[in-house]
Amino acid sequence: MKVEGSSKKMIATQAEMGENKVHIPYRDQCAHLLIPLNKCRQAEFYLPWKCEIERHSYEKCEYKLVMERMLQMQKILEEEAKLKQAGKQGVSVPLIPKTANA
Repeated sequence: MKVEGSSKKMIATQAEMGENKVHIPYRDQCAHLLIPLNKCRQAEFYLPWKCEIERHSYEKCEYKLVMERMLQMQKILEEEAKLKQAGKQGVSVPLIPKTANA
């Protein structure tokens, strides 16, 4: 399933995320990496030096999503600025029409 506005596909289904008790805010394109990470954390009693490979892959995925969103927002802001500049440089409407000056 493709998510609108993102280049990444959803790999984990809603059913899989529900079965693995993934909280709603974390149900994004990286949820397929969060599921094994949470299983590893529970198996290792949340020891911080365990599950490093799973955590790194999940955090890298989240970082890429954030960077993608930032680039999309930057493009949107640049397009808005161009439209604003084009509007300022276009033909301005006079406050008093020329026919009224005659």
